[in-house]
Amino acid sequence: MKRKQLSMAIQGALVASLLIGAPALAAEQGAQPAQPQEQTQAQPQTAKPSATAPSTPTQLETVTVTARRVAEPIQEVPVAVSAFGENQLRDMQASNVDGLQGAVPNMNIVQGRGSANSINVFIRGIGQPDALQTFDPGVGMYVDDVYYSRINGAMFSLFDIDQIEVLRGPQGTLYGKNSTGGAIKLSTRNPFDYQGGSVETTFGNFGRAEGRFYYGGKISDTVAGSIAGAWVTNNGYVRDALTSSRYNDDNTRALRAKLSFQPNDSFNATLSFDYTDQDAALTMGRPTAPLIATDMWPGYGPYVLQPTPTGTWDFSARTSFGPDKGQDMTHKGVSLIMNWNINDAWLLKSITAWRKLDTASYIDIDASKYELGDVFVGLHQRQWSQELQLQYHGESIKAIFGAYYLNERLPSHQEAYADDLLRYKGVPFTFLRTIDDDLRTTSTALFANIDWSINDAWSLAAGLRYSRDRKYYFRTTSAYFGPPLSIFSASPQAVIPGIHHSWGALTPSFSLKYKFSENMMGYFSANRGFKSGGFNGRANSQAESNNPIFDPEFVWTYEVGLKMQSSDHRLQGNITAFHSNYRDFQARVSEVVQNGGVPTFAFPVINAARMTIDGFELEGTALLGKSTTLTGQLSWMNARYKQFVDLRVTDPTRPDYNPHIHDHVPFAPDITGRIALQHGFDLSNGSLLSIGGDVSYRSETWLSVDNRPNLRQSGYALIGLFGVWDSPQGSWQARAGVRNLTNKTYMTEGQEFSSVGNIQTAYFGWPRNWYVSLRYNF
Repeated sequence: MKRKQLSMAIQGALVASLLIGAPALAAEQGAQPAQPQEQTQAQPQTAKPSATAPSTPTQLETVTVTARRVAEPIQEVPVAVSAFGENQLRDMQASNVDGLQGAVPNMNIVQGRGSANSINVFIRGIGQPDALQTFDPGVGMYVDDVYYSRINGAMFSLFDIDQIEVLRGPQGTLYGKNSTGGAIKLSTRNPFDYQGGSVETTFGNFGRAEGRFYYGGKISDTVAGSIAGAWVTNNGYVRDALTSSRYNDDNTRALRAKLSFQPNDSFNATLSFDYTDQDAALTMGRPTAPLIATDMWPGYGPYVLQPTPTGTWDFSARTSFGPDKGQDMTHKGVSLIMNWNINDAWLLKSITAWRKLDTASYIDIDASKYELGDVFVGLHQRQWSQELQLQYHGESIKAIFGAYYLNERLPSHQEAYADDLLRYKGVPFTFLRTIDDDLRTTSTALFANIDWSINDAWSLAAGLRYSRDRKYYFRTTSAYFGPPLSIFSASPQAVIPGIHHSWGALTPSFSLKYKFSENMMGYFSANRGFKSGGFNGRANSQAESNNPIFDPEFVWTYEVGLKMQSSDHRLQGNITAFHSNYRDFQARVSEVVQNGGVPTFAFPVINAARMTIDGFELEGTALLGKSTTLTGQLSWMNARYKQFVDLRVTDPTRPDYNPHIHDHVPFAPDITGRIALQHGFDLSNGSLLSIGGDVSYRSETWLSVDNRPNLRQSGYALIGLFGVWDSPQGSWQARAGVRNLTNKTYMTEGQEFSSVGNIQTAYFGWPRNWYVSLRYNF
């Protein structure tokens, strides 16, 4: 009787959470559960055919994740994690990784400011507020267990993805540095698991034309291979009405090849190669404040070059750059993953990877026809990493011991153009600044995590990681002032003449799990995160270089969670509450002017703030009736500064005094939510027609560390619709969809450099866009 009452209580709680809303953590409709790459035994897999007869599910699939570096059912992991398989991603209409926006509680993931190839990710209010390469990410990005150390090149096209996992909260023990906000793990298809292939073509408005393919399977009993590729193009949704030039476009070609070797049950290895090339036009935004030129001679100026725009943006823009100035990227790498089963209890795993990233990007930061903050950034990044894991699987004890090494070199060349920024007695003069720098990083770590099943109900896990980063930074800069101030021309000088610094940290983790029944589990966890310190890559004078180092960030997060599913496996829901203490927040601030009215061109980086973040997250999925699926997420977050060290807030004698400039934490909306509904119709000829839609909501969001009212996006909702037809044998699939159905105009990112021409530029999401696609599976 008690079991029946408990089961009814669980179902009632699940229905309540779904009515409130939350993302689909569970199985994707009509798909097999994903096979994780981490396996306790290296046994041959049964290949899944690409073409299978469509069907409507009768219960939720069991989703397996590798959030703790070993394969576990998602409902048994004491971690706040969301997982999405290939079909779910397609139904979310996500073609790039930023398509996860709205689907994960308390996550903000959008295209990086002014860049076609970078990503801006915040989880639970923690991320990377400055896009410069001398800052480290706050959310770790992984592809097949390989860490990507920069946000550049992380706007991944989803063309051969098996599963994506999003881990919320610091992952300092098992994932190490720069995962204070969380981690995003992309797993690509294992060629032993998939037999056959697919070809897909997509067309849509804004000149969208895409092609994707995949082919893989066994070459012999012990060897399997796969190759996948994508060509993604569109003409862009921003235009210059005068010249007909198009911006915010895409022209990406990507390829991935895998070769897997499995000679016996004790060993397997996978060699992977990937290559991405992108050739895009400028990424343009809209100025949200008046653009101002300043005179170097007292008593002259300032001059308003362009007033504050009014009305809703019509996605038109002007630029000072010529049509040959765009954004190019080449990103490639190779990895080798090997697993040895030493015996029934011990597994040794090796992850070796090398990557190379080259970018050449022109960015019109002021987004106008004037030269105020136009820049060129060329990066040449190389990284080599090695990770070793020793895993133990006993009856009541599971453990993982590991070591990690990363060597990265990141030289860059930058140029800043500002011919319209400065004047001398009313006469404009040319200005050019060139920068050459070199950042080198060596990261090492040792870690261990032990999970003890005390009895059938209780389990306890504890882990510890020691990380050490050693960095070297060298920077030179030169400035040229043209006529009539040519006398101020300067030759290159060593602003930061090569300095070394290192940081170390211990990041423990702890979790206690209790299994109330076969269908309900609760847990408590405490985790510490560490984000490496660094150097101010915006120092342009010897005075600024006197203190160019900023310290690491640290966060402690305390979390309680409840994971539930009904006994018939048709309802599933999770509830999480967390509290984070975040200190030494790395902030790049913008000092506006000195008393003379001349811009300082100073962008100090300081460990400015202590922050407290509280939150509550609901997520779930349900099968309703015969063929209706309901999924949703609802999250609330309260992020606030306990302290922000900035003289502009405390010193009323300063000309740039503003006591409210840090009232709000950026990229930390109070409420985010999404609800999606899908229904399948079994047609008489055996084919399947599915229709679905979703509504996502995001409350007020501030888009810069320095709170500027024009860089504040009020709350908004987005609607998407789609329809899919699958042929009787699953060989053919036709799909059509529309995103941003109501054509909402909304900001996603901001550039704030108020000390240079009063630059406050906003970047916007896509207007209403539609597409049709046809896919053939074989």
